[in-house]
Amino acid sequence: MCEAAAYILKPDGQEELFLADVDVIEPEGDLLRLVSIFGEQKSIRATIHSLNLINHKVLLVEKGS
Repeated sequence: MCEAAAYILKPDGQEELFLADVDVIEPEGDLLRLVSIFGEQKSIRATIHSLNLINHKVLLVEKGS
């Protein structure tokens, strides 16, 4: 499987799970829309901080944080 988990990187360095099993990340205006392999969709006003493809991990930073 090639899906990833998306986490929000908090100002204190902690990572909070935002959505598991992410298959698609699409920009929509100033939002990112994430879709899981199960069809669950979430949008967030954030930027991508980093991608770790080996560990299937996406780190997001909320805009304004």
